[in-house]
Amino acid sequence: MDRLASMAAFVKAAEVGSFAAAASALRMSPQMIAKHVTWLETRLGARLLNRTTRRQSLTDIGKAYYDRCKLVLADADWADSLADEAKGAPRGRLRVNAPLSFGAQSLTPVIARYLRQYPGVEVDLVLSDRFVDLVEEEFEAVFRIGPLADSSFMARELAPFRLVACASPDYLRERGVPATPFDLEAHECLAYASTSGPIANTWRFVRDEETYTVEVKHRLLVNDAKALLVAALNGFGIAFIAEDLAREGLRSGRLTKVLPDYETPSRPIHLIYHPDRRQTPKLKSFISAVVSELG
Repeated sequence: MDRLASMAAFVKAAEVGSFAAAASALRMSPQMIAKHVTWLETRLGARLLNRTTRRQSLTDIGKAYYDRCKLVLADADWADSLADEAKGAPRGRLRVNAPLSFGAQSLTPVIARYLRQYPGVEVDLVLSDRFVDLVEEEFEAVFRIGPLADSSFMARELAPFRLVACASPDYLRERGVPATPFDLEAHECLAYASTSGPIANTWRFVRDEETYTVEVKHRLLVNDAKALLVAALNGFGIAFIAEDLAREGLRSGRLTKVLPDYETPSRPIHLIYHPDRRQTPKLKSFISAVVSELG
């Protein structure tokens, strides 16, 4: 058995909770995962995992060995990257996290172009609106919308995130066109509910350096921005969604911008990453591509 391969199989099994899930992640059979773990246990003369038909857990020795294995595997990846650095050839898997609508609408096309440019790289893109832990969840690059609270990571600021209020022409003909933000209180507004934050039913607009804040009423509450877009396109109400997401509908005339004389506050977007040895060629080239297109 290859010791590094066995360590990788053990680490993955410990993280995902089963041999079957580890096998799926590493693209091998559950039987092979079991062989790798058994080989390590035999070599060490100690049990690493308590296994039953329903669950598994790390033993005390397994917990300590797991921590050391992660360090060894990280060092091995770094050593491999030195050769890539010399050849200037990014390769390997890059684990990336981004918010749902931004990731699907703005980031995915960038990643597709990046992968065409670097055929040796694979990207594992996880889209989620919850706040992820860069270290614990082993992401190499994370996109965050809003002010940064943690200064321990490196960050590259991208073009700001801006929302736009819009509705279908049919809806506006039926219900009338709002003239001021406070007119929205009499309209059918579509609210967004993040899985990790409060309901976004407080909408803000700016005009002549004055900010107007209105709490809109809603009957449709959705945790996916694309669903809000679909509802707006179908004439149900006014959506307050990402400008990128609404752009095609506005261009085609299927959507009309509401309160066009008012601006909406922008929010910063940052790409954050580890400031340490994780600066591999694949990460460097990815950061460069993202900043070039979204900066």
